[in-house]
Amino acid sequence: MSEAVIPAKAGIHSHVPYEITSINIAKALEQARREIDSVDARVLLQHALNSNRAHLSAHPERVLTEAEQQQFHDYVARRKDGEPVAYVIGEREFFGLNFKITPAVLIPRPETELLVEQALERLPEHHSAKLLDLGTGSGTIAIAIAEHRSLAKITAVDASENALIIAKDNAQRLLPDRAASITFIQSDWFEVLQNERFDMIVANPPYIADDDPHLAQGDLRFEPREALAAGPRGLSALAHIARNAAPRLAPGGWLLLEHGYDQGTACRDLLTAAGFSSVATHKDLAGIDRVTLGQCHVS
Repeated sequence: MSEAVIPAKAGIHSHVPYEITSINIAKALEQARREIDSVDARVLLQHALNSNRAHLSAHPERVLTEAEQQQFHDYVARRKDGEPVAYVIGEREFFGLNFKITPAVLIPRPETELLVEQALERLPEHHSAKLLDLGTGSGTIAIAIAEHRSLAKITAVDASENALIIAKDNAQRLLPDRAASITFIQSDWFEVLQNERFDMIVANPPYIADDDPHLAQGDLRFEPREALAAGPRGLSALAHIARNAAPRLAPGGWLLLEHGYDQGTACRDLLTAAGFSSVATHKDLAGIDRVTLGQCHVS
């Protein structure tokens, strides 16, 4: 998750009669940029044409078919009404992989890649390790780690059945030969897990305060609230995971948590109180506290 919010005019999309006239790529982008952000317009046109940025740049004179114009018009109208681009086109890139995304799951954010990077630094490359991904959503973290650690055995849990359907589909599509290395389980955090211990637990849980005004603005209006808000200070899920993670970790195992920009100190306190050592917070590319981690005492 992220506090970054794209301002957008609120509204409900309705189909407006649209007169089709022949236009080329350059004209289509020019018209769309009067309504929505320039980058969004380009991404939506690429998707409508099943093309890429290089094609748009190289062929500005290429005339859109009637079907392409109508599709692009619909995309632009939905984005103008505030719907996130990822939901409009049904996908989002994360850690070099293209994930299927629906309103049942959070939209992957670039800053969450830091969580994957920190996990990969601590996971062995040449022998097996067991990892637990809490609140997997669309499966982005589990699948990105599996892509780079082929010997890892990953358990990914989520309370949402609909989210797990998407996560499983992403795993089968993106890791067709190794999808079986990820076990997906419906669970409210640790609730239905047995006594299995893991070498690492990672989580990007809800961490926005229940009354945060950003929840009613921009893209966040469209995302599942249960995956965003977590109590009066946004710390409920983080605290629950920190309190209950140690018994699920093997000696020397790591817990890694993504959190909000102002929650680094609180998360360090939570991990320290739970008995973790080597507690530290890492900043994202914007210089913002983003991932706090700690190691389970070796016994």
